[in-house]
Amino acid sequence: MDDPRELFLHELGDVLYVERTLIKVLPKLASEATDDELRAGFESHLEETEQHVTNIEQVFEAIGEKPKAEKCPGMDGIKAEHDEFMKEDKPSPEIADLFLTGAGVRTEHYEIAAYSGLITMAQAMGEKDAVALLQENLKQEKAALAKLEKAARRLSREHAVA
Repeated sequence: MDDPRELFLHELGDVLYVERTLIKVLPKLASEATDDELRAGFESHLEETEQHVTNIEQVFEAIGEKPKAEKCPGMDGIKAEHDEFMKEDKPSPEIADLFLTGAGVRTEHYEIAAYSGLITMAQAMGEKDAVALLQENLKQEKAALAKLEKAARRLSREHAVA
């Protein structure tokens, strides 16, 4: 690969894979959460994630490309870590909720980094429509991260061992 546009398309495909994966994963996370606020957060972020996919597909179209997801080992790793922990460690409901907030925070950081990089590249390429759509996704990811961090602090205080 020697063309910045190719890298942009690769990274855009990567985040498309991440968002499509999350559409499948978020309902599972919501069902595993025992904390009502955490469950509601996963459920509401699912709706946002569905819009993120639409926005990414629109970015592809805005630059004259067909949407194509690129397998993302980073997302697959986060998902595999979750699946292994929940199966092998059989956490209590309280520990599961704490773990789910951590997994969510890791995922949001990954997405925020991806969108930040994509926005920088789209700006350099002069793709204003792409920038606007990617910024919309980034704004929602940052808001989701803030909610997860707030839930993590609350759950940690509630379940802290004195």
